[in-house]
Amino acid sequence: MTRRGPQAVLFDMDGLLIDSERVWLEVESEVMAWLGGTWGPEHQERLVGGSLDIAVAYMLELTGSPAAPEEVGRRMLDGMHERLSAFVPLMPGAKELLAELRGAGVPAALVSSSHRRLIEPVLDAVGREHFVLSVAGDEVGRTKPDPEPYLTAAARLGADPGRCVVLEDSPNGVAAAEAAGCVTVAVPNVLPIPPAPGRTVVASLRELNLERLSALVD
Repeated sequence: MTRRGPQAVLFDMDGLLIDSERVWLEVESEVMAWLGGTWGPEHQERLVGGSLDIAVAYMLELTGSPAAPEEVGRRMLDGMHERLSAFVPLMPGAKELLAELRGAGVPAALVSSSHRRLIEPVLDAVGREHFVLSVAGDEVGRTKPDPEPYLTAAARLGADPGRCVVLEDSPNGVAAAEAAGCVTVAVPNVLPIPPAPGRTVVASLRELNLERLSALVD
């Protein structure tokens, strides 16, 4: 661990590290059509930063379909896995920030509400060497906005949550990071995130580098 600056930087995945919210919208629309309903951005906004179980329950509630939740979830995961296995759209500035952290010896972790099945192709595409560990949504008891995912990552890294910087794009993710006591940087994507005491809000990962992250911690 570094003596100054962040002990670790914890990255959210969907909408923060990768530009996947539009891919989720595409998959959700296909699954909703199969369920006999329609889907649009106004529906997706209710699910940003949430878990697969919440998404499935919401879709079934909207359509009144008798489909099994397990089948709906499987179709969602299949659709996303197929697309991410073919192409992972990185957010601007993501690879540069990861490379800088790695070069400086600052551990980075991927902490996502997505299932392990979807994290694996992203790690392959981005480069596993950039991440010391990853925490998936199906590997914790409570997902974001609960702090458990970030507390789990910090504990596995042997880091003080208060000296970990979390990068998040959704209100749910920001709530989880702040509840964990982490230094929180919001990079809003689909939903706006207002400034707040102790919270930094930027428009893009391009605005971040190790010097700026270190200043937030020190």
